[in-house]
Formats: sequence, structure tokens, C-alpha cells
Amino acid sequence: MKTGGDVFPRAAEIAQRVRRGEWRAAEVLQDTLHHIQAHDGEINAFTRITAARALREAEAVDRKVACGEDPGPLAGVPFAVKNLFDLQGEITLAGSKINRGDAPAAADATAVRRLTAAGAILVGALNMGEYAYDFTGENIHYGASRNPHDLSRMTGGSSGGSGAAVAGGMVPIALGSDTNGSIRVPSSLCGIFGLKPTYGRLSRAGTFPFCPSLDHIGPLARDVTDIALAYDAMQGADAADPVCTDRPSEPVSGQLADDIAGLNIAIAGGYFAQQMTPAAAQALARVAAALNVTDHVDIPGTAQARAAAYLMTNAESSNLHLDRLRHRAADYDPDVRDRMLAGMLLPASWNIQAQRFRHWYRAEVLKIFARYDLLLAPATPMSAPVIGQRYMALDGEQMMVRPHLGLYTQPLSFIGLPVVVVPVISAGAMPIGVQIIAAPWQEAHALKVARQLELQGFTSPIPPI
Repeated sequence: MKTGGDVFPRAAEIAQRVRRGEWRAAEVLQDTLHHIQAHDGEINAFTRITAARALREAEAVDRKVACGEDPGPLAGVPFAVKNLFDLQGEITLAGSKINRGDAPAAADATAVRRLTAAGAILVGALNMGEYAYDFTGENIHYGASRNPHDLSRMTGGSSGGSGAAVAGGMVPIALGSDTNGSIRVPSSLCGIFGLKPTYGRLSRAGTFPFCPSLDHIGPLARDVTDIALAYDAMQGADAADPVCTDRPSEPVSGQLADDIAGLNIAIAGGYFAQQMTPAAAQALARVAAALNVTDHVDIPGTAQARAAAYLMTNAESSNLHLDRLRHRAADYDPDVRDRMLAGMLLPASWNIQAQRFRHWYRAEVLKIFARYDLLLAPATPMSAPVIGQRYMALDGEQMMVRPHLGLYTQPLSFIGLPVVVVPVISAGAMPIGVQIIAAPWQEAHALKVARQLELQGFTSPIPPI
């Protein structure tokens, strides 16, 4: 059932073959579990394997196929989720030590429920930065996730286990969350595709919150078609998430082959052209050249937008964790704890001003989208740093790795724009990603362009691990 040695098939192929009866979902699952067992000891992507549940789900898919029933568009496709998604009967760790004492979740998160309803098979929960406050993929309680392209290097975070599991071929699809860049940074460093949808597009119900004003969820995969399949399956209104849109579902899978010649695309300049390494600059240039993009546009106020996003993140997360910080401060990662403690000291007026600036900045960006359909920008300023690395050199300045890996992602989640990360992989080099940024609710535009780039060779092969 594998193709090319240890390379596991894409989700679209699995679903197609299971639906036709060529493969059994239970056999695909066993292959998946064997692959995880063989490789996760060194990658450290998983914190929990849900093998018994997965077998029940796979057997249910096989019964539907045998009876001539529709098993769903993701029939038999294994997937895993960042361990801040609720899984019925499992404790939602959110990357923490403190949550170990919580009661198991009574029900699956909405996104998990929708994927399993589409025939996908949940195989486990994935490592992450503590309480999602992380860009590196390092966790002091559960160990660092390791980049399958080079086990000495970071996956990026906070959805580090999600990036590692997909890049390592252990699952074709994983779910992550993205508050300031936590889907896009691992996608960039691990050399895979990732989608952060429009704020409110996908329900966050049943996920452990970090900063509700900025929290998103989305899929990571090695293939744009797989991203689209998962995204389509998770769409829909949900009263359990107060910001989830009541817009009708807008499936994108059927649009991936559409012509992109009519789309106006520009390169984001100004802030987005500063502080990148040559690897990031070259990746952006390759994508722009492949799309014949030459226009540049500056987005005013982007540096201030990132600062405002930091204020909101610190203020909201510290409020959420107030009781834990009072009683369990010693059980936090010190880096996470100290930033949350700092958030408690922020004047309320600063957060109010940050919210006001958010409205102004969003309006300015929407003016640009009146002229352009898509913008291109780096995803991370550099490829994956070494695990434990504290500083990186950007424009001749030594900057801390942990906060600054997200310097290009944070201003975009601040105003909820949909973004797809496309991997750029060069021989002999670590992968690095480029962001394709769309106007609100225009995920289809970004995914169509990502698919065209994929067809031109911007792909995400599984490294030899």
C-alpha cells in the first residue's frame, strides 16, 4: 500500500482506492501504525496513539464500502491532531504538564467530528508548544518535535508535531492551530503545505484556546488536493464557536484546476522585504518567477500590527491562565509563564488601542485587495534553526529565535486573512516556505495558485528518515 519505500500515499489516493474497494481502510491503518512505530521514536511527533479507536473507525468504513454505502470523501484517510483538540475519552493536554490532571474530553472537537464523518480515521494526538505559545516546536514536558529533514533541527511551532507527522510521512493530513503563525511556521520549516483559513471560517469548538481574538485552526498536508479535501470537510456553521461564520460552505476541491491567469498578484514589500535570510529571499523570488509576478506593494503599519498582535496575545492569554498562574506557576515552561505574567501587567487601555489599530490596519489591507487578488510574502525569515538555538542573525542583527520566527506570519493572523504556505525545496538545503495571502473568504484563490506551483515542482517529498 506504500509507494516508493517508506513514502505513504496522499490522502486523495487513499480515499479513492478505499472507496473503490481496492484497499481496505483497516489495512491502510495498520500500515500507518507501523510507519509511526518505526519513525516516531526519533521524530517525537505524537503524544498519544489512538489505535483502538482508529481500528473501530476503519472497520466501520470497510463495512460501508462492502454494503455499497458512501463511506465519505476521506474514506480510510489517517489523520492526527494537535493535542489541543478535544478527543472523546482523552485528556486535552495542550502541550502542558498542568492539564494532565484534567478530566478526559466528553466529546470530539467539531473539526475532528467532521473529518471522521467524512470517513477519515483518527490515529492520535500530536506534540505542540505549551499552551500554543511557541514558534519552535520545543516542549520542556514532552520533548522537542524533530524535523524529518534533519533531526537536529526544529519543526517550528506551536503545531510542531503536526508539521513533523506530515513531513515524516506518518499521516497525510494533520490539524493544527494558528494564532500568530503556528500552522505556517511548521509548514515552512518542515517543507509542507499549510492552510490558515479566514478567521471564523472553521469552527474552533472543542479546542483549548490561546488568544480567542486571533485563534484559527487548519490543515497541514504534503499535497494541495489533500489540504482542500480536509478544508472542505470541516466547513460549516457551528453555534458552539461564537465567531464561526454562518456563510454557506464554499468547497474548493473542484476549483483547484481552474485557470489562474486572471488573478492579479503582487509581492508584499516594505516590512515583508526586511530581515530575511538569503534562503527566504531566494524562495520568494522562485515563487514570484514561477508565477510571473513583478509588482510590489507596501502594506502600511505592518510593524505596528505585529506589536499590537503581541499586546492582544499577552493580554488575552494571561487572563485565560490567571488561576493556573496563581496556583501552578512552577509547572509552566518558564518562557511561556514569564510572557503571560508580563501580559498581566499590561494596561487595559493598551489592549483597547491595539483593537482600534486592528480595525484601521484591516481597512488599509482591504484597500490593497481591491487592486490585487493575492500577495506573496516569506513565511519564515530563515529555514529551520538547530534545536536549542536561541538567536539568529537577521540583517546583521542578532534576534531571538523563539519570538521572531513568526515575524512575517503574525501581522496576517492579526486581521484574519486566509493564507496558504507553499514549500520551496532546493537540493542540499533545508526547506522554507512562501505565504500566498488572499482577501477574506478567498481561500480558493490561494489554493488554486498553490496547486499550480505544486504542478511546477514546488512539492513536499518525504525525507529519508
